[in-house]
Amino acid sequence: MSWLGKFLGGTFGFMMGGPLGAILGASLGHQLDMGMGSLEGGVNQGFNPGDQHRVQMAFFTATFSVMGHIAKADGTVTPSEIKLARRVMDEMMLSGELREAAIKLFDQGKAYDFPLTEALTQFRKECSRRNNLIRMFLDIQVQAAFADGTLAPEEENILLKICQILKISRLEFQQIKMQAQAQQRFHQQGQPHSGHPRDNLADAYSVLGVSENANDIEIKKAYRRLMSQNHPDKLVAKGLPEEMMTIAKKKTQKIAKAYDLIREYRKK
Repeated sequence: MSWLGKFLGGTFGFMMGGPLGAILGASLGHQLDMGMGSLEGGVNQGFNPGDQHRVQMAFFTATFSVMGHIAKADGTVTPSEIKLARRVMDEMMLSGELREAAIKLFDQGKAYDFPLTEALTQFRKECSRRNNLIRMFLDIQVQAAFADGTLAPEEENILLKICQILKISRLEFQQIKMQAQAQQRFHQQGQPHSGHPRDNLADAYSVLGVSENANDIEIKKAYRRLMSQNHPDKLVAKGLPEEMMTIAKKKTQKIAKAYDLIREYRKK
C-alpha cells in the first residue's frame, strides 16, 4: 500500500503543519496542523520539512488545490478543466477516500480566500532544493491551465505568480509553457496528431525545447537532460508521490517519441 493509502488508514503518526496542513486537514475532515507549531517555528513531532513522506504529502496537497485555484482564475471552471483534474486522478489510479480527498482539495483551491502565497511558500520550503520536483509541479499546473485549449490572461498571471513564489524564472516558465502546448498538439491521447507531418516535426522540436536549427549533439543533450529531469524513479526518490509516477512515465514517453521522430526525419 502506498504512503497516501497508509496515511488515510491512520498508519502514519505524523502531521503536517502550516497552511498545507490546514488545507489537507480540511479536505480529510481532520485538524492535521493542530499542535505542530508554525512553519517557521519548526515541527514538534514526526517528520521534519524535507523528509520524503512529508514532501510527498505537500506535493499531493499543493497539486490539486492549486489546480483548482488556476481553474477558477478566469471566473469559470470549465468541463475541460474538471476533466483534466479527473484525468490526473485516473492516471494516479486514485479511488475511494484518496480520490475524494483530491476532489476536495481541488474544490478548496477554487475558494476566493485560498492562501496561494502561503501554501506555495511552504511547498517550496518542504521541497527544499528539489528543483526537478518543483518543475514537475509547475508542468502539471501549466497542463491544467491549457486544459480548455487556451490560456486566459488571468490564468497566466497566476502561473507567473506561482513562478515568482517558487523562484522559477520567466524564461523557464515560457519554455515550460511552450513544451506543454507542443505536447498537447503532438500527442492526442498518446498519439501524434493527424495534421501535416511538418507540423508534427515542429512540435517534436518544441517538446525537446530546441530549435529546428539545432545540431544532433545539441538535440541529444536536450533529450538526455529532459529524460533525466523527468525520470520517474528519480522523482519518486525526491518526493514525488508514488501515485504520480505514471504521470512522469507518460511524460518521458512523449519526450522519447519526439526525439525518435526528429532522428527519423534527420536520417532521410
